Amino acid sequence: MAQKIPLTLEGADMLKAELKRRKTVDRAKVIEAIAEARAHGDLSENAEYAAAKEQQSFNEGRIQHLESILANADVIDTSRLRSTKVVFGAKVTVTDEQTDEEVTYYIVGAEEADFDKGKISITSPLARAMIGKEEGDSINVQAPGGVRHYEILSIRF
Repeated sequence: MAQKIPLTLEGADMLKAELKRRKTVDRAKVIEAIAEARAHGDLSENAEYAAAKEQQSFNEGRIQHLESILANADVIDTSRLRSTKVVFGAKVTVTDEQTDEEVTYYIVGAEEADFDKGKISITSPLARAMIGKEEGDSINVQAPGGVRHYEILSIRF
C-alpha cells in the first residue's frame, strides 16, 4: 500500500490545475511541435524533433507523477483545524532570536512547499522542530550555518 501524501486543500487544487493544464494545453503544444519538426524532414539530425520528444517525455513523466500524488493524497482542510500547538497546516510566526527578524511559515506537504512563498514542508528540519510546540516556546534548528534559535510568536489556521 502506498504511503499517504499530506496536502492542504489549496495544494491539492494547485496540483489538480497543473495536471489539467499538462493534459490539455501542454500535451497539445508538444504534439504540435513534434508534427512541425517532422515536417522538416530527416528525423535523425533534426534538433527540433529531439527537443520536442524530450519535452513530451518530461510532460508525460510529470503527468504520471501528479496522478500518483493525487491518488495517494491525504487532503486536509486546514481551515477546520484548531490547536494551540503547531501541527500540519499551521501558519506559524517566529522570530529569529539572533536577528530579531519575524517570519511567518505555512507548514504544508512536501509537494506544495515553496520557501520563497513561506510554505515549508512538514518534513523540513524547521517544521519538524516546530511540530507540537506552542506560542512562546523556543526551538533550535540545525542549519547549514550552525544552530538557529527561534521563538514561536503565533500559531494561526
